[in-house]
Amino acid sequence: MASKISQQYAFRAQKSLGLVNGTPDYTAVAGFVAPDVPARTQTYSNDGRLYAYALPTVVRIYQAEGAQLLQELPLSNIVDFSFSPRGTYISTWERPARRWLQHKNLRVFSVSTGEELIAFTQKSQEGWELQYTISESHAIRLVSSEIQVFRPSEWSKGIVDKLKVEGSTAVSLSPGLNPSVAVFVAEKKGAPASIKIYGLSALNSPPTCQKTFFKADRAQIKWNTLGTQVLLLTQTEVDNSNKSYYGETGMYLLITLDKEGPIHDFAWSPNSKEFGVVYGYMPAKTMLFDQRVRTLHDFGSSPYNFISFNPQGRLIALAGFGNLAGKIDVFDRRNLSKVCTIDAPNTSYCEWSPDGRFLLTATLSPRLRVDNGIKIWHCSGPLMHAQLTDELYQTAWRPTPVENVPPFGQTIPPAPAPSESVQSLAAALKPVAAKPAGAYRPPGARGLATPSIFKREDEGGPMMNGGNSGSATPPRYNRSPANGNAGRRQVPGAPSSPSPGPDNQKGNRKRKGKKEGGASTPGGPGDDGAEGRQSLDVPAGGNENGARQDGRGDVRGQGQGRGPRQDREQQQDGRGGGNRNERNGRKVNGAGGIVNVPPPPRALDAVAKKARNLNKKLKAIDELKEKAKRGERLEATQLRKIDGEAEIRKELAALGI
Repeated sequence: MASKISQQYAFRAQKSLGLVNGTPDYTAVAGFVAPDVPARTQTYSNDGRLYAYALPTVVRIYQAEGAQLLQELPLSNIVDFSFSPRGTYISTWERPARRWLQHKNLRVFSVSTGEELIAFTQKSQEGWELQYTISESHAIRLVSSEIQVFRPSEWSKGIVDKLKVEGSTAVSLSPGLNPSVAVFVAEKKGAPASIKIYGLSALNSPPTCQKTFFKADRAQIKWNTLGTQVLLLTQTEVDNSNKSYYGETGMYLLITLDKEGPIHDFAWSPNSKEFGVVYGYMPAKTMLFDQRVRTLHDFGSSPYNFISFNPQGRLIALAGFGNLAGKIDVFDRRNLSKVCTIDAPNTSYCEWSPDGRFLLTATLSPRLRVDNGIKIWHCSGPLMHAQLTDELYQTAWRPTPVENVPPFGQTIPPAPAPSESVQSLAAALKPVAAKPAGAYRPPGARGLATPSIFKREDEGGPMMNGGNSGSATPPRYNRSPANGNAGRRQVPGAPSSPSPGPDNQKGNRKRKGKKEGGASTPGGPGDDGAEGRQSLDVPAGGNENGARQDGRGDVRGQGQGRGPRQDREQQQDGRGGGNRNERNGRKVNGAGGIVNVPPPPRALDAVAKKARNLNKKLKAIDELKEKAKRGERLEATQLRKIDGEAEIRKELAALGI
């Protein structure tokens, strides 16, 4: 029977809709004609037998195998629809026309005849779907805290049973032969939230089990395949501890999680005996538990927020999507070893194929409007097929019962040959060497040789820092006439006085103290105007402190007469980073004499300078490696920088440092 059901996936985009065969050819399904107008939604039936899509004026139902048209329902403005488990009924939902009118906007039709069987008023799209038992013997829906039960074979009889649970906001019908109903009641006005389990056959009897808890505004309910156990993920709108923007989360199957933070994802294994949970602040922790909540395996801490078992329960996919890098790690459940790592950035949808051998990843719009498309990977890692589609909205594998697909086998199956689309994608995305971007050049300087003053020292430019300041900024030339002011910029009409500032005020206080002590007399022989003043805008290599070479700019001792001009000279020297009393390699001693002092240390030579630059690059590479370990996505330029580490170390070794 496995040969009668082919592997298939469907996709819906802004300008296209289609069915595509799976391995090995990945060709369009013969006989399927895409509509001329954009479709609003699409879906398969749970057994994979039917496929349908909704247009603005009609809903069309096809036989999935062979794409044969079975039924057309002339319905307008359908927003969403779903099939019953066996594909006997189809339910549709459309937006209410008027809030104050009793508009029957939820309708149930027979797939075989197209006849409308029953209709309801359902204002909200959230939770609109009817839930059926796997045998389609019963269907339930939640209406204003009341659970209503119907018999699909007798829709005309209306409600056959009901249960009133005050404050109930969510309900979930279990799979299995003996279905149960899980009812969630949100926290309200200080009363705790709760979950209660009722047997469908004895709905008005006391609940078979229940639990109350706090911090739960809404919940996500997941039953195992047999319908014997349920996992409840709760969430609040606001985190009172201010540790998360997305509220607080909790999980209930009597689980104690040992890491603080949100619960990102959880999933049951198809064998119904174990489940996995991804939880905690990033890097999140992933744990595997059995049905008695005993720890089976700890996958450690990694940047994951997604977990999924393949339909056979043999493989586990752990991934980090959304704001994470898009890495998918596939593990073998038997020995819990990693099979491969798949790099699928920008993924917004991920699903195992029914045969458990392939992973479908897609980048969907409007989550991301660039690089939209579908990629199919083999479970061992290689890319099998790629389909790039602009404004891709929806995609899904065709569901197939596990018993109708080939068995998985004892070992990981080898990957088949990829389709031609993979080679085309590799050619289109072939990396092109990027041209090195130079420094910004203003329009007036473009096309001209770079002046040496604007070059770095390792490019042949002059030494920029003769002292210990560490500055590599080129010196600024004075644009105004010197006027005998030793290159200092002079504003016409302004007095020749130093700029106000903390240093100048400090000098004024010192001069005031000296005048009171009679240590200096203004107008002394050193008062020679602006000849001895230092300029802050002197080119490198010039007379650093602007003193005259004939000795008249020398600093006098405290015993000699000295004017305020000499004090300003000393302040200018202090601003340059040296001692106030230093002048041209000489220093005033305590007795008023002048002694020679050693010149300032020279700048690093070219070899040391280059070694320092190489070490900076190695440090930046180490930081990028740390980012990669944390799961952050790196740009192509950053990856090339990491690849060049060996060359940098080789250059550093050649320098002999």
